[in-house]
Amino acid sequence: MKTQQYFIAGLLLAATFLQACKEKEEDKSTVVPEKIEDIVKISTSYGDMYIWLYKETPKHRANFLKLTNDGFYDGTEFHRCVKDFVIQGGDPLSEDVDRTNDGTGGPGYTVEKEIDSTQFKHKFGALAAARLGDATNPQRASSGSQFYIVVDKNGEKTLDGAYTVFGEVIAGMPVATAISLVPQNSKNLPNTRVPMQVEVLKKTAAQILSEFGFVVK
Repeated sequence: MKTQQYFIAGLLLAATFLQACKEKEEDKSTVVPEKIEDIVKISTSYGDMYIWLYKETPKHRANFLKLTNDGFYDGTEFHRCVKDFVIQGGDPLSEDVDRTNDGTGGPGYTVEKEIDSTQFKHKFGALAAARLGDATNPQRASSGSQFYIVVDKNGEKTLDGAYTVFGEVIAGMPVATAISLVPQNSKNLPNTRVPMQVEVLKKTAAQILSEFGFVVK
Protein backbone atom coordinates (compact mmCIF):
# COMPACT_ATOMS: atom_id res chain seq x y z
CA MET A 1 0.00 0.00 0.00
CA LYS A 2 2.83 2.35 0.96
CA THR A 3 4.59 1.51 -2.29
CA GLN A 4 1.47 2.51 -4.22
CA GLN A 5 1.23 5.77 -2.26
CA TYR A 6 4.88 6.56 -2.95
CA PHE A 7 4.31 5.80 -6.63
CA ILE A 8 1.30 8.16 -6.82
CA ALA A 9 3.20 10.86 -4.92
CA GLY A 10 6.08 10.46 -7.33
CA LEU A 11 3.78 10.88 -10.30
CA LEU A 12 2.27 14.02 -8.80
CA LEU A 13 5.71 15.44 -8.11
CA ALA A 14 6.84 14.71 -11.64
CA ALA A 15 3.69 16.30 -13.09
CA THR A 16 4.18 19.39 -10.95
CA PHE A 17 7.80 19.65 -12.09
CA LEU A 18 6.86 19.30 -15.76
CA GLN A 19 4.13 21.93 -15.41
CA ALA A 20 6.56 24.33 -13.74
CA CYS A 21 9.08 23.78 -16.55
CA LYS A 22 6.38 24.40 -19.14
CA GLU A 23 5.30 27.63 -17.44
CA LYS A 24 8.90 28.76 -17.21
CA GLU A 25 9.39 28.16 -20.92
CA GLU A 26 6.17 30.05 -21.68
CA ASP A 27 7.39 32.95 -19.53
CA LYS A 28 10.63 33.06 -21.52
CA SER A 29 8.75 33.14 -24.80
CA THR A 30 6.72 36.18 -23.71
CA VAL A 31 9.74 38.27 -22.68
CA VAL A 32 10.36 40.88 -25.38
CA PRO A 33 13.97 42.11 -25.59
CA GLU A 34 14.29 45.87 -25.13
CA LYS A 35 14.54 47.64 -28.46
CA ILE A 36 17.89 49.05 -29.47
CA GLU A 37 17.88 52.68 -30.64
CA ASP A 38 20.34 54.70 -32.73
CA ILE A 39 22.13 57.71 -31.29
CA VAL A 40 24.54 59.73 -33.46
CA LYS A 41 27.76 60.93 -31.85
CA ILE A 42 29.65 63.82 -33.43
CA SER A 43 33.18 64.16 -32.06
CA THR A 44 35.27 67.31 -32.46
CA SER A 45 38.31 68.83 -30.77
CA TYR A 46 35.84 70.92 -28.76
CA GLY A 47 34.03 67.87 -27.40
CA ASP A 48 31.21 65.53 -28.34
CA MET A 49 27.59 66.04 -29.32
CA TYR A 50 24.89 63.37 -29.19
CA ILE A 51 21.95 63.51 -31.56
CA TRP A 52 18.52 61.92 -31.70
CA LEU A 53 17.12 61.54 -35.22
CA TYR A 54 13.34 61.83 -35.56
CA LYS A 55 11.58 58.71 -36.79
CA GLU A 56 8.86 61.00 -38.17
CA THR A 57 11.34 62.15 -40.85
CA PRO A 58 12.31 58.68 -42.14
CA LYS A 59 14.03 59.73 -45.38
CA HIS A 60 16.40 62.15 -43.65
CA ARG A 61 16.97 59.78 -40.75
CA ALA A 62 17.83 56.83 -43.00
CA ASN A 63 20.10 58.97 -45.17
CA PHE A 64 22.00 60.42 -42.21
CA LEU A 65 22.48 57.00 -40.64
CA LYS A 66 23.68 55.51 -43.93
CA LEU A 67 26.20 58.29 -44.54
CA THR A 68 27.42 57.99 -40.97
CA ASN A 69 27.82 54.21 -41.16
CA ASP A 70 29.64 54.61 -44.48
CA GLY A 71 32.13 57.00 -42.85
CA PHE A 72 31.06 59.81 -45.20
CA TYR A 73 31.20 62.52 -42.54
CA ASP A 74 34.54 61.56 -41.03
CA GLY A 75 37.02 64.34 -41.73
CA THR A 76 34.41 66.80 -43.01
CA GLU A 77 34.27 70.12 -41.18
CA PHE A 78 31.94 72.65 -39.70
CA HIS A 79 32.58 75.12 -42.48
CA ARG A 80 30.05 77.76 -41.46
CA CYS A 81 29.89 79.03 -37.89
CA VAL A 82 27.62 81.92 -36.96
CA LYS A 83 27.32 83.08 -33.36
CA ASP A 84 23.75 82.97 -32.03
CA PHE A 85 22.54 81.37 -35.26
CA VAL A 86 23.84 78.02 -36.57
CA ILE A 87 26.88 75.86 -37.19
CA GLN A 88 26.84 74.02 -40.51
CA GLY A 89 28.81 71.04 -41.79
CA GLY A 90 28.70 67.82 -43.77
CA ASP A 91 30.21 69.01 -47.06
CA PRO A 92 32.76 66.50 -48.46
CA LEU A 93 34.57 69.38 -50.18
CA SER A 94 35.48 70.78 -46.77
CA GLU A 95 38.08 68.01 -46.49
CA ASP A 96 40.30 69.31 -49.30
CA VAL A 97 42.91 72.07 -49.14
CA ASP A 98 40.75 74.50 -51.15
CA ARG A 99 38.60 76.20 -48.55
CA THR A 100 36.89 78.50 -51.06
CA ASN A 101 34.61 75.67 -52.20
CA ASP A 102 33.38 74.73 -48.72
CA GLY A 103 29.60 74.62 -48.62
CA THR A 104 29.12 73.80 -52.29
CA GLY A 105 29.44 70.00 -52.24
CA GLY A 106 27.41 66.94 -51.41
CA PRO A 107 26.99 63.24 -52.19
CA GLY A 108 25.48 63.88 -55.62
CA TYR A 109 21.80 63.71 -54.71
CA THR A 110 19.15 65.52 -52.69
CA VAL A 111 16.60 64.28 -50.16
CA GLU A 112 12.89 64.97 -50.58
CA LYS A 113 11.68 67.52 -48.04
CA GLU A 114 9.98 66.33 -44.85
CA ILE A 115 9.02 69.72 -43.46
CA ASP A 116 6.58 69.68 -40.55
CA SER A 117 6.82 72.89 -38.57
CA THR A 118 3.79 71.91 -36.48
CA GLN A 119 5.90 69.22 -34.81
CA PHE A 120 9.53 70.13 -35.35
CA LYS A 121 10.74 73.69 -35.05
CA HIS A 122 14.12 75.39 -35.16
CA LYS A 123 14.56 75.35 -31.41
CA PHE A 124 17.92 75.57 -29.64
CA GLY A 125 19.76 72.37 -30.56
CA ALA A 126 17.61 71.50 -33.57
CA LEU A 127 19.30 69.52 -36.35
CA ALA A 128 18.14 70.49 -39.83
CA ALA A 129 19.09 69.89 -43.45
CA ALA A 130 20.72 72.63 -45.49
CA ARG A 131 19.51 73.19 -49.05
CA LEU A 132 19.69 75.42 -52.09
CA GLY A 133 17.46 78.51 -52.18
CA ASP A 134 13.89 78.58 -53.46
CA ALA A 135 14.83 80.19 -56.77
CA THR A 136 16.70 77.10 -57.93
CA ASN A 137 15.00 74.63 -55.61
CA PRO A 138 11.26 75.34 -55.43
CA GLN A 139 10.61 71.81 -54.09
CA ARG A 140 12.79 72.68 -51.07
CA ALA A 141 14.67 69.41 -51.40
CA SER A 142 17.40 69.00 -48.81
CA SER A 143 21.12 68.68 -49.41
CA GLY A 144 22.14 65.05 -49.47
CA SER A 145 24.63 65.55 -46.66
CA GLN A 146 24.94 69.12 -45.37
CA PHE A 147 23.24 69.87 -42.07
CA TYR A 148 23.17 72.58 -39.44
CA ILE A 149 22.57 72.85 -35.72
CA VAL A 150 20.74 75.83 -34.20
CA VAL A 151 22.85 77.57 -31.53
CA ASP A 152 20.49 80.48 -30.87
CA LYS A 153 19.07 79.90 -27.38
CA ASN A 154 15.86 81.59 -28.50
CA GLY A 155 15.56 79.35 -31.56
CA GLU A 156 15.21 80.52 -35.17
CA LYS A 157 11.50 80.85 -35.82
CA THR A 158 12.04 82.50 -39.21
CA LEU A 159 13.43 79.19 -40.51
CA ASP A 160 10.39 77.15 -39.49
CA GLY A 161 8.55 75.73 -42.47
CA ALA A 162 11.41 76.45 -44.85
CA TYR A 163 13.87 73.67 -43.97
CA THR A 164 13.51 70.10 -42.79
CA VAL A 165 14.23 69.67 -39.08
CA PHE A 166 15.03 65.99 -38.57
CA GLY A 167 16.66 65.68 -35.17
CA GLU A 168 17.99 67.39 -32.08
CA VAL A 169 21.09 67.48 -29.91
CA ILE A 170 20.28 65.67 -26.66
CA ALA A 171 23.70 66.27 -25.06
CA GLY A 172 26.69 68.45 -25.86
CA MET A 173 25.17 71.78 -26.83
CA PRO A 174 28.02 73.68 -25.07
CA VAL A 175 30.24 72.10 -27.73
CA ALA A 176 28.07 73.46 -30.54
CA THR A 177 28.09 76.89 -28.91
CA ALA A 178 31.88 76.82 -28.57
CA ILE A 179 32.24 75.95 -32.26
CA SER A 180 29.99 78.89 -33.19
CA LEU A 181 32.41 81.23 -31.43
CA VAL A 182 35.52 80.12 -33.34
CA PRO A 183 37.14 83.18 -35.03
CA GLN A 184 36.11 83.30 -38.68
CA ASN A 185 36.39 85.34 -41.85
CA SER A 186 33.73 87.54 -43.43
CA LYS A 187 32.03 84.48 -44.96
CA ASN A 188 31.67 82.74 -41.59
CA LEU A 189 34.40 80.24 -42.49
CA PRO A 190 36.35 79.36 -39.31
CA ASN A 191 39.98 80.48 -39.37
CA THR A 192 40.83 77.21 -37.67
CA ARG A 193 39.49 74.02 -39.20
CA VAL A 194 36.86 72.17 -37.16
CA PRO A 195 36.77 68.56 -38.44
CA MET A 196 34.40 65.92 -37.13
CA GLN A 197 34.18 62.19 -36.65
CA VAL A 198 30.67 60.76 -36.68
CA GLU A 199 29.46 57.37 -35.50
CA VAL A 200 26.24 55.56 -34.62
CA LEU A 201 25.86 54.29 -31.07
CA LYS A 202 23.46 51.48 -30.17
CA LYS A 203 21.60 52.00 -26.89
CA THR A 204 18.36 51.02 -25.21
CA ALA A 205 15.75 53.59 -24.24
CA ALA A 206 16.69 53.04 -20.59
CA GLN A 207 20.36 53.75 -21.32
CA ILE A 208 19.45 56.89 -23.27
CA LEU A 209 17.35 58.14 -20.37
CA SER A 210 20.09 57.35 -17.86
CA GLU A 211 22.98 58.83 -19.85
CA PHE A 212 21.32 61.81 -21.54
CA GLY A 213 18.07 62.41 -19.66
CA PHE A 214 16.19 62.04 -22.95
CA VAL A 215 12.91 60.14 -23.17
CA VAL A 216 12.57 58.04 -26.31
CA LYS A 217 9.06 58.26 -27.73
